[in-house]
Amino acid sequence: MMSHTAYMIASYAVAALTVAGLVLWIIGDGRARQRELKTLEAAGIRRRSAEVSSGEGK
Repeated sequence: MMSHTAYMIASYAVAALTVAGLVLWIIGDGRARQRELKTLEAAGIRRRSAEVSSGEGK
């Protein structure tokens, strides 16, 4: 039978692995989105936030 200490260590280990997995997933997804943006910008597609002002009022 598991002792209380072993249960606590296992619980913290599972939680730490879950958080580490989520952090790695977020980092990987962010890098993928950056690559996607670079590909779109290289194709001439620009973001609205990067529009050059034409001097006309909106």
